[in-house]
Amino acid sequence: MTSHQVQLLFVDIALILFLARGLGHLAVRIKQPPVVGEILAGVLLGPTLLNGAVSDFLFPTGIRPLLTGMANVGVALFMFGVGLELESGTLRGRGRVAAGAVFGSTLVPFALGIPLAFYLLRGHESGNHAAFVVFVGLSVSVTAFPVLARILTDRGLGTTALGSLALAIAATVDVVAWAALAAVQAAVGGDGSEHWRVVLALPFLILMVLAVRPLLRTLLAPGGRPLPLGPQKFAVILIGVLLSAAATEAMGMHFIFGAFLFGVVMPRAGTDAMRTEIHGRTGQVTSLLLPVYFVVAGLKVDLGGLGGGELLELALILVVAVAGKFGGTYLGARSQGLPARPASALAVLMNTRGLTELVILGVGLQLGLLDGSLYSLMVVMAVVTTMMTGPLLARVYAKPVELPHLAPEKPREPVPTRS
Repeated sequence: MTSHQVQLLFVDIALILFLARGLGHLAVRIKQPPVVGEILAGVLLGPTLLNGAVSDFLFPTGIRPLLTGMANVGVALFMFGVGLELESGTLRGRGRVAAGAVFGSTLVPFALGIPLAFYLLRGHESGNHAAFVVFVGLSVSVTAFPVLARILTDRGLGTTALGSLALAIAATVDVVAWAALAAVQAAVGGDGSEHWRVVLALPFLILMVLAVRPLLRTLLAPGGRPLPLGPQKFAVILIGVLLSAAATEAMGMHFIFGAFLFGVVMPRAGTDAMRTEIHGRTGQVTSLLLPVYFVVAGLKVDLGGLGGGELLELALILVVAVAGKFGGTYLGARSQGLPARPASALAVLMNTRGLTELVILGVGLQLGLLDGSLYSLMVVMAVVTTMMTGPLLARVYAKPVELPHLAPEKPREPVPTRS
């Protein structure tokens, strides 16, 4: 790197953090999750303004790979945190209501996304039509577990029966989404000579569950009693996250799956306090790196040239995403006896997407399933649906409803997440 590039890199990072923090703070002031402001900061620094003159000046070609590398590390740690927060048996004790909501929240938007995908194919050619259709259905079916946890915590619903139910459903939907995305990438990613590497995913999964998890338990919580999390143990965790991410990337899958899986196999029994501490430490790193990811994502979003056709597509995407999520979750919950107001609140919560959607869209763009204009429209959908959640929740669920039969035996307040 030249001296000028070093200077520009430092200035860019400072500018990114300043705008992300500033707009994130403004988002909180208007009762929105900070991720909304941070995503908007990335879009504002992209080619939308002044036909790309700002982004070309601030982020020249030589700087962008460095920012992308930093962003990837941030996303890997973010996905580790998502996996870390998942609980085994999340639906246990919540009965058919949770199962009905999971099926409705997943299958209905996915089914509505299929005709949407065929419509979008008319203006956005894809080399693999089947994968494109599945991907569009997947992209409108996503729920962001981390931003949902943040909204619940901010509104004092994190440990209520509805909050626990929402987190359990969102976690399950997330697992389904990541599994489906992994299948899509296995079918599309790489050339024909490299597809064989995907078969390594199964032995890798077995290795993680049968070998890595017991090793982590021995290291971090021998006998079910967590040890103090010193610098060496935390370094081991970070090394494990990065190596696991590298392993899945080497298999022809995205690195997010390896990072997510490492979070899933972390020991659970009696480790709530330790996991909260790990989440807090990694959160300090991701709070610096994720804004860089928003800018890297924003550099691919160009809303300056949207015409009538693109606006119609955006309207259809929003209708399918919102109606599918809200209608599917509501009908699924109501069909199993949940009262109307809690079912409506649950449907509103499942409609939030946040950074989870951006990560999935980034994979679609990387695989060539999305072109630049469709990627931009999908990012707008992610922002709009996330912004809708808070105001709609305040309207439909201003006064919580007691649901004692759905409360977990020992509710654990979700770790406040930033995205």
